[in-house]
Amino acid sequence: MLLLFGGLFFLLFGRMLQIQVTGQIDGRALAAMADQKYLKESVLRADRGKIVDRAGEVIATDTLSYRLIAVLSEKATKGSKKQLHVTDFEQTAEVLSKYIDMDKEEILERFESASPDAYQVEFGKAGRSISNETADAIKKEELPGIRFFEDKKRLYPNGNFASYLVGFAMPEKTEGDSVETIGKMGLEKTYNKQLTGTDGKADFKTDRWGIQLRDTKKNIQAPQDGQTIQLTLDKTIQNFVEDALNRAEKEYSPEKMMAVVVNPKTGEILAMSQRPSFHPGTREGLTENWLNEAVEETFEPGSTMKMFTLAAAIQENRWDPNAYYKSGQYKIYDRTIRDVNRVGWGMITFLEGFQRSSNVSMAYLLERLGDQTLIEYFEEFGFGKKVGIDLPNEAPGVLLANFPSERLTTSYGQGSTVTPIQMVQAATAIANDGKMMTPYVIDQIIDPNKDEVVEKHEPEEKKSPISEDTAKQVREILASTITSEHGTGKKFALDGYDAGGKTGTAQIPKTTGGGYISGNGNYLYSFLGMAPIDDPQLLTYVLVQKPKLKEGKYGSDPTSEIFTSVMESSLKYLNIAPDSKQPDASSVIQDYQGETSEKVVAELTEQGMKPIVVGQPGEVVQQSPAAKTKLTKGSIVLLKTSGETALPNFTGWSKKQVMVFKSFSGLDIRLNGEGFVVKQSLSKGASVSDGDPIVITLQDPEQSNQTKPEPEPDEEPEIIGG
Repeated sequence: MLLLFGGLFFLLFGRMLQIQVTGQIDGRALAAMADQKYLKESVLRADRGKIVDRAGEVIATDTLSYRLIAVLSEKATKGSKKQLHVTDFEQTAEVLSKYIDMDKEEILERFESASPDAYQVEFGKAGRSISNETADAIKKEELPGIRFFEDKKRLYPNGNFASYLVGFAMPEKTEGDSVETIGKMGLEKTYNKQLTGTDGKADFKTDRWGIQLRDTKKNIQAPQDGQTIQLTLDKTIQNFVEDALNRAEKEYSPEKMMAVVVNPKTGEILAMSQRPSFHPGTREGLTENWLNEAVEETFEPGSTMKMFTLAAAIQENRWDPNAYYKSGQYKIYDRTIRDVNRVGWGMITFLEGFQRSSNVSMAYLLERLGDQTLIEYFEEFGFGKKVGIDLPNEAPGVLLANFPSERLTTSYGQGSTVTPIQMVQAATAIANDGKMMTPYVIDQIIDPNKDEVVEKHEPEEKKSPISEDTAKQVREILASTITSEHGTGKKFALDGYDAGGKTGTAQIPKTTGGGYISGNGNYLYSFLGMAPIDDPQLLTYVLVQKPKLKEGKYGSDPTSEIFTSVMESSLKYLNIAPDSKQPDASSVIQDYQGETSEKVVAELTEQGMKPIVVGQPGEVVQQSPAAKTKLTKGSIVLLKTSGETALPNFTGWSKKQVMVFKSFSGLDIRLNGEGFVVKQSLSKGASVSDGDPIVITLQDPEQSNQTKPEPEPDEEPEIIGG
């Protein structure tokens, strides 16, 4: 017995010694087996990149949500006094059906059809993207076995806001049954690769109950969030457009509507929307049409095209505004072109013909210009080819020019097709003194993980077919369509600003059988206009298709209501000096960068401006508004220097001015509302550090569309500094 037990002891000792020396058992490493058993890994979810407006205001972002599961396995309750699995299928299904988008029978069927060894079940789309409020409400029901896991949800805080431009993204199962947010439409789809982040992970060792061991380190691989897409859109101007389209939709119930607002000096798109529209978060209102019609849809533009025929004639010295022609009709081979009233207005001048939007005037003007020459100009304006905007699926349109009759009808916007973005690009040449700018909507792409700009878009000037002098002459004539007693654009006059533009009433081709549809309101009504006309700061294109017109209403009513509302609100918001109200109280500011703030303050004060130095007195390194901007007396001019910043009195400031101050100062300024400032959380002169939040309250845009109060004449310039 002694020998037997002694032998067993030495055998066991030898085995232990072997394991200790080799670290293996049956050829397997013990350390690896221990790691496999006790090493845990948790996924650190990356945020999908944000889409923001030009001032950094959020348009689309990720927010915290929850994923719902139901634990069915009795193993979950083993060793616990509390039930941790679903015990009553019927009651659980009935309660959950009140909170998620599944009826009781569907939930019950999911419970009962689960395999016997299933640990848990999920609820597909209905069980994902659950809000915090809904999760809290379900938790209060205290249903056994119902658990929540943190998840990401795509949030569109502005609702129906540039929906066909921004598009939407939604959770989708990928390989390995993981769920990832995928862009399905618009910018969300086009820039899905840039917006998609890379998940991180955390590795750590636990005990048998899953609790991290005290003496072990957690190895963290940080997630890489998706890139931020910053647009040229201005949230406030976009809201002006959305509100105007909503009112027109309610009043006229058109088949379609669209509006685009552009800075003609740069080509930056400040607003873009269409109707019908939809909510990107819920997809409510989304139809079978997924096209961003400003870029992807073509149409016959109608008489708005006449401004480019006029521009070509002026450039070629073929325009004589005081020459007469016989209005009414014009015959070309076997076709007869007629004016809108079919009989004309007798012998009238070419200027009056343009103001009345006479088709026949274009025919006689084409005789002077030459139809082949006109087509060459239209090609140089960019019609019949893509403008190269930074958006997908751009349509080129078709420039009909095979026959003399086609070239004639093209001169007044019939037959040939264009996209709205082509019309806008061509109009920038007129608004921007002969410099044609490429429209663009992506300002920059930013990597938030490194806080660096990955891609920056700059204004791009294209070769223009017209000169500065021609552009100015065209603008004068466009202004006369609004001010002349014969003008078709009288309804498009702005309060306080001189505007110019061209109306359009285009026929709509039939979908089958050829020809055009007819009947009251069965047209595409449009207006392409700019203001202030002597130096346009905004260019707006509005289209309304087949509005339902009540007695006494005309097709120009919905287009004019949208145009005037958007332009008046936007020009005031941008602090553009009114033309007709204060023609003598405005002045143009210069480039002050590199000069001393004391000198600039004195100069601006003499001009009647309100200079504000952001920082200590010293060299001006940045300014807002930019040089050569025309401002009214009492306007705020921000001058950035260096050094610590104290707070001004923000009362009456526009949102844009506050955002510029925030950018210049680097302070944590948080905005509530839209429009103009009415309240601030810290008073003027308060000393604040970078981390102190300052809450600024603004009025509703509709309440603040008024001229802001001017300062007293003897008010001292405000210098913000230590």
